Formats: sequence, C-alpha cells, structure tokens
Amino acid sequence: MPYTNKQKEYIAKANHRWNFKTGAVRSGKSYVDVTAIIPMRIRERINKDGLIFIIGVSKETIERNVLQPMRERYGKAIVGTINNRNIAHVCGEDVYCLGAEKVSQVAKIQGASAKYVYGDEVAKWHEDVFNMIKSRLDRPYSCFDGSLNPEYPDHWLKKFLDSDDIDVYCQKYTIFDNSFLSRSFVDNLCKEYEGTIFYDRLILGKWVRAEGAIYENFIDNKSEFIIPKEKVTPSKDENIKEKVKIEYINIGVDFGGNKSQHAFVATGFDANRENVYVLKSRCINAKGTSVEDIVHAFVRFADEIKRIYGFIDKVYCDNAEQAIINELRNKTEYNIRNSIKNEIIDRIRCEDVLISSRRLFIVENENDALIDGLSNAVWDDKQQKDVRLDDGTSNIDILDAFEYSFEPFIKAILRS
Repeated sequence: MPYTNKQKEYIAKANHRWNFKTGAVRSGKSYVDVTAIIPMRIRERINKDGLIFIIGVSKETIERNVLQPMRERYGKAIVGTINNRNIAHVCGEDVYCLGAEKVSQVAKIQGASAKYVYGDEVAKWHEDVFNMIKSRLDRPYSCFDGSLNPEYPDHWLKKFLDSDDIDVYCQKYTIFDNSFLSRSFVDNLCKEYEGTIFYDRLILGKWVRAEGAIYENFIDNKSEFIIPKEKVTPSKDENIKEKVKIEYINIGVDFGGNKSQHAFVATGFDANRENVYVLKSRCINAKGTSVEDIVHAFVRFADEIKRIYGFIDKVYCDNAEQAIINELRNKTEYNIRNSIKNEIIDRIRCEDVLISSRRLFIVENENDALIDGLSNAVWDDKQQKDVRLDDGTSNIDILDAFEYSFEPFIKAILRS
C-alpha cells in the first residue's frame, strides 16, 4: 500500500532526536512506523554502540501493535518473537521489548545506553518510564520515535511536546488524513464517537479536557435505549423470529463500602457480541450488610435471570474483595470469576460507543439503578486526569458492575 501525504511528510522530516506522531485512531500513524520507520532506524544503527528498545503499554500490546504487523510485512526471519529475556531479533538486531505501565518493568534501561527507542501508545506510559528513557539517549545518533492518541491538556507528555528547548518533531493527525480509509468506515466511526470527548481526541486528534456529564447522548435520548422485556429471548427460542436472541449472559458484581452499595447487573449479548442488552440491575445498601446477606441477594438475582432466560455464562466480580468472591464460589453454582478491571477511561469509551452507535438496549422496568447511574455520572473537574466523580452524588457502583459484565467483549463491541 502506498503512503499518505502525512506519512510521506513524516518520513522526510522526522530526523530529530525526538519524533512523535499524535492524533486520531486509524489515521495511519502506526502503519508508517512498522513498514518504514522502525526498520530504517534499526538498519541505520547496525554495528553502532547502544541498545535498541521497543516500549509499549505491555509486551502484549507490543506484539499486537508493532511486531505482528512488521512480521506480516517482512516475514518471521526478519521479525522474531519476544523470548523469555524480553528480546526479539528484528532486522538483524536484538531488540528489548518492555512494558511501560510500571517503572519496575523497564528497570533494565537503567545504566544502558540506547541508540534507538520506539514508543507505542506513549501517552499511556508511566511518566517515570519516559523520564528514565530521556537519560538513556546519550549517543550522538540516538533517537526516539513515538506514536500516541492525545489525552487531557495537562498531560505530562503534552508539556514535553510543547517545550521550546527540546529537539522534537511532532506531527498531528486527524482521521481524515488517512486517504485510504473508506468513506463509510470514517462516517461510522465518527457517529460512534459523536457527542463525546473521544470524538475530539480519537477523530480530530485534539488534547481536550473531560468536563460535565459523561453520557450526554444517553441523557438527551433516553427513550431510544429502552426496550420492553418481551423483546429479548434466549437463543434456544428458534421459533420467535421477531425477538432479539441472546447468546451470552454475564453478570457483573461490584462490592461497595459503608457509604455506597453492592450492585448486580445482568447483561446479554447477541451472537456477534456487538449489541448489549441490559436485562436487569439491582443495588443493595452496603452498610450493615454481611457477606451472607450479599450471597443471598446475589443468588436471588442470578436465579431469577436463569429462570427467565435459561442460562448464565459467567459472573465477573470486583476482584478487590477476594473473601466475598470465595464465599460466592463456595455457596453458589455459578461460574464466578475476577473482573478484568480495564482502565476506567477505556470502559467509559466503550459505553460511549454503545450509546452513540445505538447498540445499547436497556430492558424497561428492570434497570432503574443503571439508568440513574448513566444519567448522573459526571467527570471530576478537580482532577487533571480523566476521572469519574465518585463522591456519593451518583451511583458509580452500578456502573462498575455493568462494566465488569461487558469487559470480556470490549474488543468485539469496539470492532477493533
């Protein structure tokens, strides 16, 4: 595939010590790196002193975002896999592949001289990791290439990119810079993020602050998301063609403290796991509630879902409360698991996509708690980061439980 004008510009002008591409998803930032920039940088430094690093949020994201696409382009002989020493042989050099979510993950950078570093999803790194790298680029030919989606304006990386006394080249992308995307794909993606902070960040590539109500699109169009209970049916009812057939059912469970609530949310999914149907949600006060009370309340909730829909696949519980989870495993017949607990901002992004694309359906008269939670959730304007306000003025527990129920299917929901 040929390169876009933006990609050609990066190849021609990204000859600084620090080189960044920041902006929209699917705008071509990573493509030019894996097909041209990374191989070129490595080959230019063959036999020169210093180590080469590819750093991402985790080793798994490095494999998915960087090495696998390179391997598909150049083959296994040129791009190897990460071994148990965190090294992959790439373009004739040993490359250290390290996760940047924790400083401890990249401790071996300390004391090492880096001739080249490639950074994937740099805005999601721990700041101390980035600061550690700055001191390692100590050769005259050392350089860094990084790719990222923007976050909030006060982000530590934004301050670095805006500095005047650093040899940095920063190229900004919108989704419209990728001329090889189909018009229908771009239009659909724009609709999915319309009315959210993610439109500004992931479509227009802007660094913007999260303010006000989180789910404005839901608040303004509540009636569009409510469906009658009779509309959904388990998949075994093959003769009822006009109803939505539920293929999977997960229950999310959040355990509250004395000033909050325990929450249960049963969520159904169709065969493609793209559409989400909230079947029932319930909260009980946490204060004065024993573990035995929680178990009894959960069993009543889960048994009703099983009676109506015929099955429950898995139950995902707040993994911070292992004692309660063990009791649920011992006292119930259900498949009890720990919640995945993705970053809250990623869970919010998924909910916003479901709402904007009208793929969220809430069974009427069974979900007052969740409707209240979505309606009253706001960003915490006292925080620099994207943080959902959790001061008791809105039902965050029900949102956490809902998110635990759909987390295993986030990739399918986002169609990524």
